[in-house]
Amino acid sequence: MLDTLTTNENHGTAVLDSAHVGDIKGALGTIAQNDTARRNSWGARWRTLLAILGPGLIVMVGDNDAGAFSTYTQAGQNYGTTLLWTLTLLIPVLYVNQEMVLRLGTVTGVGHARLILERFGKFWGAFSVIDLFILNALTIVTEFIGISLGLDHLGIPRGWGVAVSALLIIMAASTGNFRRFERFSLMLVVGSLLLIPVLVMIHPPLGQLSHDLVVPGMPKDAPLSEVMLLIIAIVGTTVAPWQLFFQQSYVIDKRITPHFMTYEKIDLVIGIVLVIIGAVAMMGFSAATFAGKPEAGQFVDAAAVAAGVAKYVGATPAALFSIALIDASIIGAAAVSLSTAYAIGDVLSLRHSLHRKPKEAKTFYSVYALLIAIAAALVLIPNAPLGLITNAVQTLAGVLLPGASVFLLLLCNDKAVLGPWVNSKYTNLFTGAVVAILVLLSIILTASVLYPSITSTQILAILIGGMAMAAVGAASMAIVRRVRGLPAAEVIDRTGREHWRMPPLEQLPPAQLSMRRRLWLGVLRAYLAAALIMTIIKVTQMILAKH
Repeated sequence: MLDTLTTNENHGTAVLDSAHVGDIKGALGTIAQNDTARRNSWGARWRTLLAILGPGLIVMVGDNDAGAFSTYTQAGQNYGTTLLWTLTLLIPVLYVNQEMVLRLGTVTGVGHARLILERFGKFWGAFSVIDLFILNALTIVTEFIGISLGLDHLGIPRGWGVAVSALLIIMAASTGNFRRFERFSLMLVVGSLLLIPVLVMIHPPLGQLSHDLVVPGMPKDAPLSEVMLLIIAIVGTTVAPWQLFFQQSYVIDKRITPHFMTYEKIDLVIGIVLVIIGAVAMMGFSAATFAGKPEAGQFVDAAAVAAGVAKYVGATPAALFSIALIDASIIGAAAVSLSTAYAIGDVLSLRHSLHRKPKEAKTFYSVYALLIAIAAALVLIPNAPLGLITNAVQTLAGVLLPGASVFLLLLCNDKAVLGPWVNSKYTNLFTGAVVAILVLLSIILTASVLYPSITSTQILAILIGGMAMAAVGAASMAIVRRVRGLPAAEVIDRTGREHWRMPPLEQLPPAQLSMRRRLWLGVLRAYLAAALIMTIIKVTQMILAKH
């Protein structure tokens, strides 16, 4: 096949595609491949940052997609700004998760799916790609649902609008020029700022927003089960599996090395700031729009939010909101599709770079384009089960997120993979706690979708029981280490890490999986199997009920 890589193309490095080696050609600047000089002046630092900007901005703003618009505006319309504090708690989670992915990308030069395949075997490698493909395909459909809702409010024919959007997304990535795609994406990032004038026009009380961002609270007179499920939805829409695969591969494709790690972390921080601003804006102006109105507590979808803004505030902010929804859905569809194409190219050792022309990487571009085309076509089919697809995305994301987080944590503690860049003790403690919480939230979310009659008491029982089990497990591990005389944490030599890169995959020693890790991976496999089987049964029941 024309797009299959050969050993010679890899030049004896861990980088799988030779197109991933060379000058950094960002949307806002260029850095020569051998330019590792110190940036001593503010001007040089600023130019370097501009050249690096992109991966963190795109992955974070892409996360404020159609699903996020629905979740955040639902929280605002139904419960006001009382759940804003959840966004504050998610800031360190976003940073730690994506910083680990950033390290994996810059240090290894190998995508997330391929690392899982090489370090944990064919089962987990195949599983990671297959579940990512299915989940992402369904997620892209929800992006086009968002595009269609925005078009409907603006009075633009859905058929033409969806078709043009799909063609634009495909063409943006198919020029064989990485810089062009990144410029297109950063234009969409700028477009996401349209939510700020909407917030200004509706002007919710800033004092209330500031208070609810830092002081946790729960809506009064609201069923705990409903509120908990919405909090879980906020977590799920803010921390998604595709983000891990996308940023790692995109950083590699941009040719960013550990030398520029600090600049890429700044890029990530700016992206997190933008995603939180967008989320706060949506929750804030939807709360102010519907406060004291008949529609309060009666969320339907983003189109109904736009209609409410037009009814109570004015046509201009409603139109800006709809344009921002379309903008967010386009960048979300592009990023999610690209994460899938990268993962398949990684695992199958195919050419997979935006630096290559379509004729040089046929499978890579075909996967990307087909995902977009099929999703757009599904949205245009009369009576398509769009609500069912949305539910399936929510459930699958809840099922798969803990697994993705577990492998991220394991890879970032693999010395053969990251060497002096492995996690610190404190990063492991924080990430371990986050993984435990995500597992609990995943169980609750999956159970709530499969069994809608779940009660507040049952949700609390899962939370309390899960936290107790996690505490007992952590205490037991600490006791075992002390009995065996093992140190609390190994001292890691990080000297010279700016120049350390992972060796070629074939030179890595076999992954050493302890019996404890094998046991936990077995438990994870059993959980995923059971949850997926229950999900398939539930979806089948829903399909039969409609007929």
